Amino acid sequence: MSHEFINFLIRWGHLLFGITWIGILYYFNFIQGGYFKQASPEGLADAKAKLAPSALWWFRWSAMFTFITGVVLLGGLSHNHQFNNSILIGATMGTLMFLNVWLVIWPAQQVALGMKEGDGPASGAKALLASRTNTLFSAPMVFGMLASPHASQWGGSGYGSSIGGIGLITCLVIIAALEVNALVGKQGPMTTVKGVIHSSLALTVVLFGALYYL
Repeated sequence: MSHEFINFLIRWGHLLFGITWIGILYYFNFIQGGYFKQASPEGLADAKAKLAPSALWWFRWSAMFTFITGVVLLGGLSHNHQFNNSILIGATMGTLMFLNVWLVIWPAQQVALGMKEGDGPASGAKALLASRTNTLFSAPMVFGMLASPHASQWGGSGYGSSIGGIGLITCLVIIAALEVNALVGKQGPMTTVKGVIHSSLALTVVLFGALYYL
C-alpha cells in the first residue's frame, strides 16, 4: 500500500469524523437547545435520559478521532514542509474545540444531565458557553483548513509558505482571548442561534482579513 494512498485514507477518515463532530455540534446548538426549552417535562426528562447521552457519546468520540487523524496529517505536512499560517490557525482552533469537548463540555454535561452529582444549572451554563464557543470557532476553523492548500492569498502559494508575521500573531491573540471567555466569560452575542452564526462568520472575516492585510 503506497504512502499516498495511506495519506488519502487518513484524510478521508479525518473528513468523516469531522463531519460527524461538527454536525452534532450544530445539532446541539441549533436544534436540541431550542427543543429543551419548549419540551414538556416528560419529554425533556426522556430526552435527557436517552437522547442526550447517546448524542454526547458520538459527539466526544468523533471529536477524538477527528483530532487524532488531524495530528497525523499535521505531522505529514510538517515533515514535507507544507505548513502555513492558514493551517496553523485552523489547527489551533480545532485543538481548542477538541479540548473544550473533553475537558469542559462533557464533564459539565454529565452533571447537567444528572449522570453525576453537582450544580446542574451552573454546569449546564458552563457547557453551553463552551459549546457556543466551539460553534463560533467552527466556520473560521474550516476556512483555515480549506484555505491552506487552495487559497494562495492566505497561505502564500498554497502549501509550503512560511509561518509567522503580525497577522498570525494578531489572530492567535484573538483566538486565545475568545477561549479564555469560553472558560470564564459570558455568551454575549452568542446567546441566540442567529447571533452565534453571525459571530462565527464575522470572526472568519476578522481573522483572515488580519492574516491577509497585516
